[in-house]
Amino acid sequence: MENNATSEKRVAVVTGGNKGIGLEVCRQLASKGVVVVLTARDETRGAEAVLRLHASGLSDVMYHNLDVSDPSSAACLADFIENKFGKLDILINNAGVIGATADIDTTAPLQDVLAGKDAMERLQWLLQHSTETYQEAEECLRINYFGTKYVTEALLPLLQASTDGRLVNVSSNYGLLRYFSGEDLKQELNDIENLTIQRIDEMSRLFLNDYKDGQLKSHGWPADAEYIAYKVSKALINGYTRIMAKNFPALRINSVHPGYCMTDINYDTGELTAEEGAGSIVMVALLPVGGPTGVFFYRNDVAPVV
Repeated sequence: MENNATSEKRVAVVTGGNKGIGLEVCRQLASKGVVVVLTARDETRGAEAVLRLHASGLSDVMYHNLDVSDPSSAACLADFIENKFGKLDILINNAGVIGATADIDTTAPLQDVLAGKDAMERLQWLLQHSTETYQEAEECLRINYFGTKYVTEALLPLLQASTDGRLVNVSSNYGLLRYFSGEDLKQELNDIENLTIQRIDEMSRLFLNDYKDGQLKSHGWPADAEYIAYKVSKALINGYTRIMAKNFPALRINSVHPGYCMTDINYDTGELTAEEGAGSIVMVALLPVGGPTGVFFYRNDVAPVV
C-alpha cells in the first residue's frame, strides 16, 4: 500500500496508453495531479512511453502490462492496483482496433496524397482503401467490446472502493444506432431498462455468425459501409456503458466520442490532434461530483446514442 501522501491522490488506469490518444490521456491526467497506471500489451513500448512522460516532468506515471482480451491479464492488473493503492478512482478503457486493413501506397508521402482534402474527404479516401475480413471483425469485437468488459469487471471492486469512482469508455460516433439497418436491433440496444449484458454478449456472437453467413443486412446490422465490426463494437460499448451506469449508480460511468483525431489507427487522416481528443476524455473523467452518468458524450457535450 502506498504512503498517505500518495493514497490521497486520485489513481487512474488507462488502457492502450502507450501511443496516440491514450498516451495524451495519461499525460493530461498526470499533469492534473492524478497518479496514472499506463497499460499496454507491448512491454517495450509501454515502458518507453512512461520514460518519455517522466522526462517531461511527470513522475507519477507507471507502466503495467495488460492484454485487454485476456481476463487473466486484467486480473493480474487488478491485483497490482489493489496491493499498491487499495482502490482505483478512474478507469479509462481506451484500447481498441479498427477491425480493418488499409491498402495504402507508402512510397508517396501520405500528406501529399491528402493535400487539399478536408476531414470528410480524407475519411472517404481512407474508407475506399480499406478492407475488412471476418478474422478482423472477430478481433475487433474481442478487443473493443469484450476487452472493455474484461478490464471493467476485473477493476470494478477497486472502483467501488473509491469515494468517487469514474469509468470512461472511449467510443465513437460510428457506434450511433443510426448505422444499424434494422429497427428491432436499434430499439433493443436503446432499451436500457430491459437490455442486459448477457444479451449484449449474445448479440456480439450473433453479429459474427451473421457476418460469416452473409446475413448482416437481412438481420439489421450495419452493412452498407466499411468498418462494420467497429460500428457494432462501439454500439455494444455504448449499451454496456448505460447498463453499467444503471447497475452501479454510485459510480460515474460514461462513454465518449473524442472526435476524428489524427492517430496511426487512421493514418493521421483525422481533423483533431490526439491532444484535443484526449482533452474530451479527461474532461469526462474529471467531471464534478454528482455529474452525469450513463450518457454518451460527443466530445464535450452529452448527445443521443441514436
